[in-house]
Amino acid sequence: MSERTGRQPAGAAVLQEDVTAAIKAAVYEELARTGYGKLTIEAVAKRAGAGKTAVYRRWPDKQAMVVAALSEAAVAAIDVPDTGTLRGDITAYLLNASEALSHPLASKIIPDLLAEATRNTGLAEALLGAMRDPRRAKAAILFTRATDRGELAADIDLELALDFLGGPLYWRLVIVRSELSPDYYERLTDMIMSALRA
Repeated sequence: MSERTGRQPAGAAVLQEDVTAAIKAAVYEELARTGYGKLTIEAVAKRAGAGKTAVYRRWPDKQAMVVAALSEAAVAAIDVPDTGTLRGDITAYLLNASEALSHPLASKIIPDLLAEATRNTGLAEALLGAMRDPRRAKAAILFTRATDRGELAADIDLELALDFLGGPLYWRLVIVRSELSPDYYERLTDMIMSALRA
């Protein structure tokens, strides 16, 4: 009878989490530095202190690597805390989204990816499936709670409500890039609440 040594299996069966984390961090930094078009797996691996093989063991190509890294961060960044009221939930959502969109790396990466997606349909479809759809599904929880509490009608136009929730803030921070006044989130919450109950 052989004795178990407790050693990890060798080869492709083991993906070290610290290496994966370093590669994902390198993806963000290289995207911000060069943009998607000039991004290379070689540069990501070098910045991460890993070999190209380590990258290819995790993802088959550049697009898969970028989409996986960004989708994980983007979906996690949109939190939907339950404050007990629709108004509180909306304000909390806006503050969390603002923090994510204002991150120095995100402010460089997002505009570049939007531009690249207009030229690269494969990337556009991958980003929609891995980032937009899960983020909208997560945000929809906010409205589901509000209908369950009786704060919103059950037949609310959910797609339009989601546009109202995310669109204005995204426009100001990513497209227009204008300064926000201290009371901006309260005023935006008021506007969204009025629209939802119109």
